[in-house]
Amino acid sequence: MRRQQLHFAAVVAAIVVTAWVAHMRGGVGQSEAKGWQFEAVPIDGAVGPESFSFDPRGEGPYTGVSDGRIIKWHQTQNRWLNFSAIASSSHWDEECGGPCDEHSKKEHVCGRPLGLCFSTLSNDLYIADSYKGLVVVGPHGGTTRRLVSTIEGEPLAFTNGLDVDQRTGAVYFTSSSSKYPRRNYMSLILSRDKTGMLMKYEPQSEQVSVLLKNLSYANGVALSKDGEYILIIETTTCRVLRYWLETPKTGTLEVFADLPGFPDNIKRSPRGGFWVGIYSRREKIIQWILSYPWIGKVLLRLPLDIPKAYSYLAKLKRSNGMAIRLSEQGDILEIVNEKNGSIGRSISEVEERDGILWVGSIDAPFVGKYNIHVVEGQVKRI
Repeated sequence: MRRQQLHFAAVVAAIVVTAWVAHMRGGVGQSEAKGWQFEAVPIDGAVGPESFSFDPRGEGPYTGVSDGRIIKWHQTQNRWLNFSAIASSSHWDEECGGPCDEHSKKEHVCGRPLGLCFSTLSNDLYIADSYKGLVVVGPHGGTTRRLVSTIEGEPLAFTNGLDVDQRTGAVYFTSSSSKYPRRNYMSLILSRDKTGMLMKYEPQSEQVSVLLKNLSYANGVALSKDGEYILIIETTTCRVLRYWLETPKTGTLEVFADLPGFPDNIKRSPRGGFWVGIYSRREKIIQWILSYPWIGKVLLRLPLDIPKAYSYLAKLKRSNGMAIRLSEQGDILEIVNEKNGSIGRSISEVEERDGILWVGSIDAPFVGKYNIHVVEGQVKRI
């Protein structure tokens, strides 16, 4: 009986993989960004600029990378400077350098900084580190300080996105799962885990509270300009949720937008609305797998390296990054979608600042940079 079950599981896996590969090989094509010029800003010794933030003086951007460092772009020197690291300097020197393909094996030791945002009240930089929890570093960089690593007596397994209310200094941040760490993100998706949370940290009282539970892969967050609501990315469901913080709707959760792909981070645009980074499109084969939970369970029980298999299959397709700007009503205003793959296989975040789009990717060895101008509401690269 056991042999028959394994044989059945193998057949299912073969069907899924075959269909996935066939679909990916045939899926290359559309582009809404023909003729746009692209500049890659290389990162030395690491990959994966996940998120961006500018300090209160307007300098930066700052971003976190795969070896646990926080780096700062120096406009005058035209290069990245080391600003901070999740691990202590001596520990980092001993453990956290080396080849980029080795970094994932050391994430639990060196940290993996994801969402980050400066507070204009304190000038501190808050960082959501996937393994260390919510941490902070002062305006001059150096050693980080851990603020929140447990919630309700349990360790934070996968801290991910954050935003700061610049009026009060309160920090809103997510935990993607209470069960799976970042390196097992594909297991999180295939199992349809719903243990994600939205939390709030008050710097004055040093108190943390849970605002929402039972989220599906809670990811990036962004406060509205007036602070009346916060938007939360649910990666597995390809949705943006809106949670009301003020007004008579306080405490209400609703769907803000359904997206054509698996979203990562979300940031406000200075031209209004919100930029959403899309990791990959919501292909039909993926929708099929997620529609039947037993398929995910079968795949998880097989002796497969799921993230490695997914990475390999994505390379077959040569899929490209995608970003969407949503209005305050959740409607699509703009799409950045390159056919030539300049951006990278995925987009984690888009930060718009002073006529430039800074584009991050969880697996790229560079930051994408576009100079933009607006013509009749459309973004064009120059």
